[in-house]
Amino acid sequence: MSKEKTVQLHKSVAPFTHANNRKSIIQIINTIPPVFLCWFFAFQSLSISIWLAFVFSLLASGFVVRTFIIFHDCTHGSFFHHKKTNDFLGTLTGVITLFPYEKWKREHAIHHASSSNLDKRGIGDIWVMTIDEYVKATKWQRLMYRLYRNPFIMFGLGPLYLILVSNRMNRKNVRKKERNNTYLTNVLIILFYGLIFFIVGWKAFLIVQGVTLYVAAALGIWLFYIQHTFEDSYFEEESEWNYVKAAVEGSSYYELPRVLQWLTGNIGYHHVHHLAPRVPNYHLEEAHETTPPLQYATKITLITSLDSLRYRLYNPMTKSFVTFREANQYIQGTKRETLTKLSSQSK
Repeated sequence: MSKEKTVQLHKSVAPFTHANNRKSIIQIINTIPPVFLCWFFAFQSLSISIWLAFVFSLLASGFVVRTFIIFHDCTHGSFFHHKKTNDFLGTLTGVITLFPYEKWKREHAIHHASSSNLDKRGIGDIWVMTIDEYVKATKWQRLMYRLYRNPFIMFGLGPLYLILVSNRMNRKNVRKKERNNTYLTNVLIILFYGLIFFIVGWKAFLIVQGVTLYVAAALGIWLFYIQHTFEDSYFEEESEWNYVKAAVEGSSYYELPRVLQWLTGNIGYHHVHHLAPRVPNYHLEEAHETTPPLQYATKITLITSLDSLRYRLYNPMTKSFVTFREANQYIQGTKRETLTKLSSQSK
């Protein structure tokens, strides 16, 4: 993509990068109170049917995902005009969603600055290996990678590790502000959820809060996974990497039914978000619809997104994700070609 087109594309979405405080407040009202209402009805339903309680808990998980989108926008400074307001709301929504605000803000900023860059992977990303890296890896590293990429591990155990371990710890050598914010978030989580635990008891707590937060975390991992793991996703080495191409070609347009699009805060327009992180979630759809170049982003649906579960490794030669079987076929084919060349040279 030429420099002129890059500049023009940024200009096209610039009008959408301004927060609308009225829309932000309305979104808070139609998102956070419903979380507590769903929890209330879930607790009340326990005396009638545990399955009805599960229904309200699952509904609550959708609103927790939507709450996370508010948290996410705050980390980009896009939800309100004022930084302190974003920081305050981000920390509070981080308590509800179990995410430390400053820690995630830093890691997510690194993700945006290096997304699809093969030479800058490791922070804020889903673990991706290229075929060559996998071939050169030790047996232990391959086993760990296979386990990590297994859907039952990633979406089954992953949510527990994320909310109980990873989000509760600071990275090494972090700034004091980030470290203290993580401590503060952990204390507030203990006080907030501890109070609920004390009032309703451990069984009701596990059924309602346990289901809500686990499902919400699993959905969050899935959304993050699918937004960057599709067959022809863009990845390049540092020397060839381009920020705009990484945004438009390395992030998907996840077309969801209206209800799910609303619950996920329009984050399916992920290509728009990566191009301009300062666009609030409630402006993403309009930015997409009024900017023709953005409509060429890879579109995936609920059905087609399931294909991504097969993808395990990235092949820089074909510029695509492949399954382990396809990777083995590629490796064997490469070996045969090499042997054929060596054989012909020896003659």
